[in-house]
Amino acid sequence: MAADAVVDFASENLKQLLLYKSDLICGIEDQLDSLCKELNLMKAFLKDLKEIHSDNKYARELARQITHVVYEAEDAIDTFVLAAAMQKERNTLSRIFHLFDDPPNLQSVAKAIESIKFDVNRIYDNKRPRIEAAVSSPSHGWNLVAEEENVVGFDEEARQVVGRLTNVTESLGVVSIVGMGGLGKTTLAKMVYCDPAIQAHFSVHAWGCVSQEYRRKEVLLTILGFLMRSSDQTSKMNEEMITEEICKHLKKKRYLIVLDDLWTTDAWNDLKTAFPNLDCGSRILLTTRNTEVALLANPNTPPHHLRFLNQDESFELLSAKVFGRKSCPLELAELGKTIAKKCDGLPLAIVVLAGLLKKNNKIRYFWEKVAESVDSYVARDPDQCLDVLAFSYKHLPDHLKLCFIYFGAFPEDFLIPVSKLVMLWVAEGFIQQNGQESLEDLAEEYLEDLVQRNLILIDKKGANGRIKTCRVHSMLHDLCLQEAAEEKFLHVIKRNIQYPSSVIKSESLYHHRRLCVHSDVLNFIYSKPSCPRVRSFLCFPSEEMEFSREHTSFFHETLKLVRVLDMGSLKLSHFPAEITQLVHLRYISIFGKFKVLPPSISKLWSLQSLIIKTTWRDLDVQVDIWKMSQFRHLHTNASSRLHGPQAKTRVDNEDPLVQGNIQTISTISPDSCTENILARTPGLKKLGIRGMLVILMEVKKRASLFDNLGKLNNLEKLKLLNDTFPRPPCDGKLESLPPSHKFPPHLNKLTLSYTLLDWKHMSTLAKLPNLEVLKLKAYAFKGPQWDPLDGGFRLLKYLLIGKTDLVHWKAWGHHFPNLEHIVVEECDSLVAVPHGLADVSALQTMELHHTPSAIASARLIQQRKQVQQQQKQCMQSDGFKLLIYPPE
Repeated sequence: MAADAVVDFASENLKQLLLYKSDLICGIEDQLDSLCKELNLMKAFLKDLKEIHSDNKYARELARQITHVVYEAEDAIDTFVLAAAMQKERNTLSRIFHLFDDPPNLQSVAKAIESIKFDVNRIYDNKRPRIEAAVSSPSHGWNLVAEEENVVGFDEEARQVVGRLTNVTESLGVVSIVGMGGLGKTTLAKMVYCDPAIQAHFSVHAWGCVSQEYRRKEVLLTILGFLMRSSDQTSKMNEEMITEEICKHLKKKRYLIVLDDLWTTDAWNDLKTAFPNLDCGSRILLTTRNTEVALLANPNTPPHHLRFLNQDESFELLSAKVFGRKSCPLELAELGKTIAKKCDGLPLAIVVLAGLLKKNNKIRYFWEKVAESVDSYVARDPDQCLDVLAFSYKHLPDHLKLCFIYFGAFPEDFLIPVSKLVMLWVAEGFIQQNGQESLEDLAEEYLEDLVQRNLILIDKKGANGRIKTCRVHSMLHDLCLQEAAEEKFLHVIKRNIQYPSSVIKSESLYHHRRLCVHSDVLNFIYSKPSCPRVRSFLCFPSEEMEFSREHTSFFHETLKLVRVLDMGSLKLSHFPAEITQLVHLRYISIFGKFKVLPPSISKLWSLQSLIIKTTWRDLDVQVDIWKMSQFRHLHTNASSRLHGPQAKTRVDNEDPLVQGNIQTISTISPDSCTENILARTPGLKKLGIRGMLVILMEVKKRASLFDNLGKLNNLEKLKLLNDTFPRPPCDGKLESLPPSHKFPPHLNKLTLSYTLLDWKHMSTLAKLPNLEVLKLKAYAFKGPQWDPLDGGFRLLKYLLIGKTDLVHWKAWGHHFPNLEHIVVEECDSLVAVPHGLADVSALQTMELHHTPSAIASARLIQQRKQVQQQQKQCMQSDGFKLLIYPPE
């Protein structure tokens, strides 16, 4: 239940308020401190509730009550803090009363907190007898009926798994089938289990269903039942005796054991002791939703990731389930294809809908209704689909539950940039500090965990191997929305639906904490919505919209307590000064005709992330980010000029304006790279510089602005974009690069664009000791020939060569000993990719984009890599891949 996380985050927010903003809570410190203690009581209470199965209605109702109480506390405190902040600025309460229907004061806040404490005690005192009764209630069973017959598209999958189970390795091997719920893992395992080749290869076969509600003795007894006839005596055995009996029956036999629906690593560790390794080719086949379990069971061999059905297979399955051996009537075929496509390749959803369509297999009108709203028809039978998927959600640890249902905020099938998702999670308060690890690194670990559990799908990985974009399956997206609605976590204004003002002002909207508009945002604003409790406002319009000056009053009139404001898809006519009144803001993303970011943004003391997209090439950032203690990320698309603090002769760690939290500054002008600015951002990890780079490299008085970059000991990513507009790029050509020792010492990713360097200067980059990713965008280097020197690029894994006039590139394997990926784009003159790269054992992929002259050489490298693969008889690698665009 997500209430655990809500209490944790509220408690952390109170601590931050007491620690950093004591001036705004003067007079209610004791009440807030008392409330912190009450929140700790609630955490203990929720720990007791965890003993109850999450489907128990009483447990869920208690969790909802606690969530409501916590939200009430946040509302009272945040409203008071807003009033206090405005009073401090204007020095009179009378001038801010127009912001509130009921102006808060110390007495009203104290009274509200006392009422909340009373509610907490009432809930806590009444819980005991009900909990004891609830624990004995039966748990919800696992329904596999819909999965059992899903065989379309599994023939090749089964062949691969059978091959892995029957290979020549004599030692005990573990093969895992991994995938999200409803994908057909059990069905595939049954196909494999019953395959004649498997039956002939193994002399002993047994099947154990582990499931979420794991009981070791029951699983072991089930497996023993396959090995010997059950009796009253076997049921009386303890776990050790059962384990010994299983080992005795498996001794000196080649066996196959299937452990179906394994959820945790603990369950695997408990069960594996029953299966001896006798070096006779025995196998264990696992099915699991959790990749971590599969990797623990066999860390040396990747699991078999079960794929989704393609569109043709989806329609074939739907047709087979509705019409059996008959084909789908022509008049229903297009509708059937539409329905199947909207199931997003998930067999379970297709089977559920087929059950409905089978009852109306000749009624076109009904098929049209289903095609219009596939999600709602799947939801009509929750036991068959959504509840099956919900097991994965309910099994999540508390810190991941809110992170998961937050995916409901994005439109269905939306490709989510991970950088954006991470900043949003941090701003929402979902990521709590744990030791020295940064919040952003923790957030990426949370995402990886959700991917490992097959709840989130990877769309694209970056050059460094990290997830770049991700998405959630449409059925899991529905689950997110279902859980979010129940928790009053978020409300979505969907596309193509006109909401009358009566609906937008309804109670359902009034109580939600997050508002996500997936439709006409202006139509929503015109309706004058009432959403005083909203903490996050996110917009995803289907097309770019103009947001004029007359609409900006919406910010302070409707979103008084907002923390997250994501309007980057709307085009604002000017910078809305009203935003600076929203003192609780932690995340701002806006787009418009901005030339200046005013200093008034500095008043937003909680601000962590500022993402600005402007129509201008240059931006004057007058925000004093060095006085904003929570600030972490500045992203702009323009060349932004920063104004550092008043210059000092020396900057050290005792300087109060040193801002250790700042991790990203992108993109700034070269003349902003002064010691006065960069020395005050010692924790900086990402830096983007755009403009005339000769200014950055120019040496004056034996030093250059680039020297200040070398002092950034934590900098990992650097982008240098040479923008000479309105002058031609040749006017800003760089004659050379600074020596390698002047680069940031821990730099692992470097991007260059339009620097027009001679290829001989690649020797400087080759010496960077930690460089793993090098992106040479359009005309980063210029000239007909590149001959790499020996002894460089020791750690380089990813190399991109963008548009250039390169003709001859000579290289051997020792020049790039760890290179894994090569991308070549628009190199029309390149004669060949160096054949010596075939000797790089780490090389996994090569991509050629619009580089036709080098295709023949790339094909030869591919052939050599295939021969090498065969000679090594490597079964653990996917092999070398050559990708050519456009396809031949």
